[in-house]
Amino acid sequence: MDNKRSKFIGSLVGVAVGDSLGARRKGATGINEDVADLAPRYTEGTAMTIGVGESLVDQKAFHYWHMAGRLIKNYEQEPWRRYGNTVTRVFRMMRLGRLGFGMLDRDIYPDGSRGSGAAARVAPVGLLYHDDPRSLREIACHCASITHSHELALEGAVLQACAVALAVLADSGHVIPSEYLGTLRMFTKAAPYQEKLKTIIRFIREGADRQTVIEQLGKGEDALSAVPTAIYAFLANRDFKSALLFAVSLGGDAEAVGSMTGAIAGACYGIEGIPSQWRETVENSSQVERLGAALWEVKAGSPNAAGSPAGDPSVPQEEPSS
Repeated sequence: MDNKRSKFIGSLVGVAVGDSLGARRKGATGINEDVADLAPRYTEGTAMTIGVGESLVDQKAFHYWHMAGRLIKNYEQEPWRRYGNTVTRVFRMMRLGRLGFGMLDRDIYPDGSRGSGAAARVAPVGLLYHDDPRSLREIACHCASITHSHELALEGAVLQACAVALAVLADSGHVIPSEYLGTLRMFTKAAPYQEKLKTIIRFIREGADRQTVIEQLGKGEDALSAVPTAIYAFLANRDFKSALLFAVSLGGDAEAVGSMTGAIAGACYGIEGIPSQWRETVENSSQVERLGAALWEVKAGSPNAAGSPAGDPSVPQEEPSS
């Protein structure tokens, strides 16, 4: 299989595997290989990742309202996938005709939602724009703004997309942590993320036990405590399986941290790097693999297919489709 095609597929399957492993272990600690089974169903994080990927494939670029419409449609078809309060309320407001343009969450939180949901669904953007940092930042931010407006939620999505992109660009699954983290530090603009990345550099150099990681990086309560932790879980382990087991062992929002770790590790090691017992048993594995392959075909099919958004994503042009 073509190396980057494998990475695209691996990243999306990695989201579903990490989400499902985290869903089984949410709130638990001390997970080990003997109990590394997946939940029967993945949660809203994977469902929304699929929606983001489907929209990018359909449009061959980012289109704000098309993507919003696809996310809403997937939610309405499967509302039982543990969707959070913020997302469900935003979707309902949009269905009632509220156009908010990325600010509807401020009806719930005055400064906008800090949640990790926007970062957890952004992997397809990191894949499709892995070689175009400028578009990646812009589109990851606009993808996140459909439901989130807080600076840390938006920048968390941007950082996660960049982490996935760098994993795609890594040769043969080999990442040099200092270089990887240096690039992420140059890319992010938010000081709190800069500080977390500095902490990761220290942890990689000096080592850190699980409790120290939880205390200084977090375990997924919001974007700021989920994205850096996922990046550390990826870098502190040498293969997909150990990265995922570590990520969900932290407890907390294991679904979010697990899915983001899976997105990065899957993009680094490819589909072949995911243990067969996980990739074959995760829910809708064939559908997720086909979506990853289709996303790669969009990228490989035309150098301009994903080069720019369809219209200006910062100024939505039409109402969402049903």
